[in-house]
Amino acid sequence: MTVTKIRSVVRGVGSCLPAKAITNAEMATRVDTTDEWIQQRTGIKQRYIADASETTSTLGARAAEIALERAGLTAADIDLLIVGTSTPDYTFPAVATQIQAHLGMNHGVAFDLQAVCSGFVFAVTTADKFLISGSHKRALVIGAETFSRLLDWEDRTTCVLFGDGAGAMVLEAVESDGALTSPGVISTQLRSDGRHRAKLFVDGGPSTTRTVGHLRMEGKEVFKHAVGMVTDVIKACFKDAGIAAADIDWFVPHQANRRIIDASADRLGIPREKVVVTVDIHGNTSAASIPLALDVAVSDGRIKKGDLVMIEAMGGGFTWGAALIRW
Repeated sequence: MTVTKIRSVVRGVGSCLPAKAITNAEMATRVDTTDEWIQQRTGIKQRYIADASETTSTLGARAAEIALERAGLTAADIDLLIVGTSTPDYTFPAVATQIQAHLGMNHGVAFDLQAVCSGFVFAVTTADKFLISGSHKRALVIGAETFSRLLDWEDRTTCVLFGDGAGAMVLEAVESDGALTSPGVISTQLRSDGRHRAKLFVDGGPSTTRTVGHLRMEGKEVFKHAVGMVTDVIKACFKDAGIAAADIDWFVPHQANRRIIDASADRLGIPREKVVVTVDIHGNTSAASIPLALDVAVSDGRIKKGDLVMIEAMGGGFTWGAALIRW
């Protein structure tokens, strides 16, 4: 007897970047650095920086509009909207409710989720739980950031790494036979460990300094933990789905650092030609990095219907997670 299950199926993706790109050469005019230094250590060549008219919600709203259009849906079809972000326009209300209003939605539920760079993976996982429970039908999942607002522009070890942008994904609850070959979210794994706060954090907030604060990072410590943590959740997804690294068509990791991306793929045995890399053109856009990379790979024809895609991220907290999706 065939058991019918519900799967969260991807219907469309979209993205939005600020108008202005800042090259490494331009960064070298702001802080004591060079293009060679940045590329050698991170793989980054440029990043996009939002101007005063561009905010997390405006970037996220545009990415959402594009994803909906590609999905052949409208805001009226969505009953769940989740935004992964660490850089909201305001302390409150949530960015998600601002995007909801922009889209003309006055129904459903909209809320933000804060897991720093893991925000999109956490948001996809959360949306998946809502959809497979039967409580909601279609979700708009967005990763949107203006990390440039958090940077200390005199700290060359951090200000060269980050950029701004937004990406969105439409998920729909669909009846499925649950087979590995059938479309939808197959497995998700999330982890957190709050003992590592001091390694990657922002030194401000409304309940402490009453300021926004600046991003602070112990780069070597983050690198040391990153590879082991992300491979752990990816292997857990593999085990849950009953597959191996060789079965993956595309690996779409959080775009933090080219060396972390390469080391993770190598440890997992995923060939580098199967890895989607956009850190060179986007920099680290935190929760926006995975949906931005997905949109690039879908738009250029690499990710196609039927492909098996692994997404993963690690962020401050620490938080980390992975999701296996049949496109």
